[in-house]
Amino acid sequence: MISNQQSLNLSAFMDIYDIVVPKDNMLRQINDLVDFSFVQVELQHRYCLDNGRNAVPPIRMFKYLLLKSIFDVSDADVVERSKYDMSFKYFLDMAPEDEVINSSSLTKFRKLRLKDVNLLDILIQKTMKIALEKEIIKSSAIIVDATHTKARFNQLSPKEILMQKSKLLRKSVYKIDEKMKDKFPPKT
Repeated sequence: MISNQQSLNLSAFMDIYDIVVPKDNMLRQINDLVDFSFVQVELQHRYCLDNGRNAVPPIRMFKYLLLKSIFDVSDADVVERSKYDMSFKYFLDMAPEDEVINSSSLTKFRKLRLKDVNLLDILIQKTMKIALEKEIIKSSAIIVDATHTKARFNQLSPKEILMQKSKLLRKSVYKIDEKMKDKFPPKT
């Protein structure tokens, strides 16, 4: 269940953020300048509004994934770091003494709430666009999505490589001379 009401953090320790998270901190600037309510709007239809237990706010869950993306860490690492990194807690709109989520909640959030794989990319792109427009982030790098690249453990066997190369060789030869089809041995 997702609540329609915004929660107000009444912790006595909220002032500590003014001491330990400087005004020029990137996460503080993003949090202060970017209105993340668009996440709530985009994901609201994926939650029940009147049944079940209260869910972790979708904005906070999205911010965990955004931190994961910005700092290139695993689910477990982003949750662990949010236990002690006050800039993370500030960014997540948590009181300093608040407990963090279980890292498995991020997996469940992605699978249940972000079924459309492109939704997370759209939300992150929208956030980064806002951050770039407000000059919080000055990008000089090219970001490449490597989702569909081959990993080391997924390499082809030597036999499969030879079969691919043979196929490419045949195609190249056939482009030059179609009569060679009769002269080549049968395909394996």
